[in-house]
Amino acid sequence: IVPVAAETVPTQLLNGGADTLAVVNGNYALDAGLDFANVIAIEAAEGEVAQTYANIIAVKEGNENSPKTQALVSAILSAPVAEFIAEKYKGQVVAIFGEQAEAPAQLETLTVGASASPHAEILEQVKDALAAEGYDLKIVVFDDYVLPNTALEDGELDANYFQHTPYLDSFNAANGTHLVSAAKIHYEPMGLFGNGVTDKADIPAGATFVVPADDSNQTRALLLLAQEDLITLPEGASLGTGVSTLDVEDDHGYKIVAVAAETVPTQLLNGGADTFAVVNGNYALDAGLDFGTVIAVEAAEGEVAQTYANIIAVKEGNENSPKTQALVKVLLSENVKSFIGDKYQGQVQTVF
Repeated sequence: IVPVAAETVPTQLLNGGADTLAVVNGNYALDAGLDFANVIAIEAAEGEVAQTYANIIAVKEGNENSPKTQALVSAILSAPVAEFIAEKYKGQVVAIFGEQAEAPAQLETLTVGASASPHAEILEQVKDALAAEGYDLKIVVFDDYVLPNTALEDGELDANYFQHTPYLDSFNAANGTHLVSAAKIHYEPMGLFGNGVTDKADIPAGATFVVPADDSNQTRALLLLAQEDLITLPEGASLGTGVSTLDVEDDHGYKIVAVAAETVPTQLLNGGADTFAVVNGNYALDAGLDFGTVIAVEAAEGEVAQTYANIIAVKEGNENSPKTQALVKVLLSENVKSFIGDKYQGQVQTVF
């Protein structure tokens, strides 16, 4: 018995005589062109060796149940592959799967509509976790606030993730839809930004504050300015009562200009050192505003965060469906909380 390097065993055999025999690894036997029809003995396909030294599909930890991995494994553990191996390799390669091994079950599709940032970005982080729950997450990105709700009502989506409950309630009332919240995930705090000014004390007299014009966001913007003592609102002003620029009791010499919410960042960036703006978190993200320069921000523990938390919305009756429960479970995880904290640095904050 002469041990040599495994890859040289076929050469030793072929260079030997009639009294030379060799135990050769299957892959080296293939490379050397050895005819398996001439094999004298072979390891048993059903034995411990076959299971121990079976060649595997390897993935990075955590990706075992990803849609890509599941698709690859499903394809390889198929009858056509078993037949191909048997016909081509004539026992030199042996499939160890068959009736005793079942291919992974087909993942069920879970389709969720979302705004590009941060919602779709957050959903991308839970694809593998949902695959482990048996779902292939399909993310459909929308750039408006109407189509994701009509698509959900029509059954084209299983859920959507882009809105808060006050918007959902008003949409249902206006459109006769039947959509409900399944869970609160995060909120995007409004922030007060300036052009080069990062401290409230440096806001000049007579400065202009640009705020959103729609009712809910204007209320939030004015409450933030009042929170910072930059304006005075009537006693008892709240989200519930709502306020507008007409309700400002004392503007402290500042000008307040209301424009469409999505145009607020542009108004700010086109203004000068005396222009300031209260910007929705998602629009601040889209405009590339640096939250490290924010002058003031809505309090995370306040009424605003809970009221305007972004939600997973589903069609009424689907709140407790397996799909919805799986989606909510993975989004309300420490992994998602860590991702949001690390990526958005306060511009998006979890409410769970």
